[in-house]
Amino acid sequence: MYCPFFDGCRIFFATTAGRYKAISDLYINEQIRDREVRLIGEDGEQLGVMPIREALDRAIEADLDLVKIAPNAKPPVCKIVDYGKYKYEQARREKDARKKQRTIEVKEIRLSPNIDTNDLNTKANAARKFLSKGDRVKVTLRFRGREMAHMSASKHILDDFAASLADVAVIEKPAKVEGRNMTIQLAEKK
Repeated sequence: MYCPFFDGCRIFFATTAGRYKAISDLYINEQIRDREVRLIGEDGEQLGVMPIREALDRAIEADLDLVKIAPNAKPPVCKIVDYGKYKYEQARREKDARKKQRTIEVKEIRLSPNIDTNDLNTKANAARKFLSKGDRVKVTLRFRGREMAHMSASKHILDDFAASLADVAVIEKPAKVEGRNMTIQLAEKK
């Protein structure tokens, strides 16, 4: 709604650095300084291009706000809406989008060439948990000192690890040597 006390002002808050940042990046009512705008009515119908004064009069007539929703368009697009309700719906849409969004993390499990079978099974169970949560698993076989001479002979450890997880995982990236490490990447089986 139109507020005569904050006519043409933007609401600000202080940040920790001492700078001021606008809470709202949307221009409403008298904050809009363009000569003419493309107007969209409260029902969503196109009302055409008109001078800003006429658009403001129509918004006041409907007892609603004039909000600039597309400032980079030529001419800028404004809509007649209840500003508080519009901001609330926009915040809800952003919250729902964040809720549905899932970032896939890559969890790393480190092995050594002389790992025992029980230790390998424990690491496989940890990888199984990561995969069930939807994360990817990067299995790294680390070589130190003289172990570097027998890198190719130790590849079977990674193959055994992947085979033990074959029911829940697929090999996304096959075994490859990166410096002192040999890595394989597993993803959840769809």
